[in-house]
Amino acid sequence: MAHHENRTTPGITAYLRALRLPFATASIFPFLAGSFLPHSAFRGIKCMLGLGAALFTHLAANLINDYADSKSGADWQDVNFYKFFGGSKLIQEGVFSEKFYLRFAIACGSFATLCVILLAVLLSNASIVIFYGIIVFLGFSYSHKPLQFSYRRMGEFIIFILFGPTLVMGGYFIQTGKFPAIESFLVSLPFAFFTTAILFSNEIPDYETDIKVKKFTWVSITGKSSAFILYGVLMAAGFISIASNIARGNLSLISLCSYLALVPAVKAFSILKGHYNDKVQLMRSSQLTIGVQVLTSIIMIIDIIKGQVHLIY
Repeated sequence: MAHHENRTTPGITAYLRALRLPFATASIFPFLAGSFLPHSAFRGIKCMLGLGAALFTHLAANLINDYADSKSGADWQDVNFYKFFGGSKLIQEGVFSEKFYLRFAIACGSFATLCVILLAVLLSNASIVIFYGIIVFLGFSYSHKPLQFSYRRMGEFIIFILFGPTLVMGGYFIQTGKFPAIESFLVSLPFAFFTTAILFSNEIPDYETDIKVKKFTWVSITGKSSAFILYGVLMAAGFISIASNIARGNLSLISLCSYLALVPAVKAFSILKGHYNDKVQLMRSSQLTIGVQVLTSIIMIIDIIKGQVHLIY
């Protein structure tokens, strides 16, 4: 793949765009939910180390994804920047090189690894490093050869696992030492479904360009015209899992307020049904889907925090 040689001097906004920070809520919120879930003293320092590991692993994965999609040619099929899908396009615009993305990813991953090692020392539990190694493997293999899960209709499963159960149960484990815990698993499901919905909605506009480089996502199963159905299923599953957690007592009635997010969810569903070939409209549906994830997450976290944190050390 051809590369631009004349690169402009990048500003801070270029670095933030490369990291794809709007998606950082997908890792921050579920980890915080798991951290605040236990009815016990709050381990603040350990939480911050875990959060650092979660966030910087996520950022490293974003960078590796752009690196891998540039190497495969996926991000070169349409070099326009759409903000929410199709990658950051900074390689295609000649702002950064593929090598920069790889080095930046290694830097973020190294910081995350340092947080994990410190956490393992503080908790006197070496198994944390082993589990983290598995997470790194899945995050790297999501888009990079040889496995390239996101090219084989398996990426959605990986995202569901990593941005749901892994983060919530990980945050819960750091606070309690308990793993697995059914309460933390059930609370993780809304996060998992809504984040997977973000990924799926972002795959719809990329369908034609992905197929050209043999990148097969779930949209290759549904087709663009019927993708709204699976999107609706993911959204419905997210809201049903919130209701289920309320019924089981894991969440209180406060979390019913998260159903306000049905408004942007229905709007996004409508766009995906009627405008699946319009990338400008699909930018809006992606934004709305992120809004659903953010709103429901904040409400659930407020619900979880209420009356539970009484000591930080």
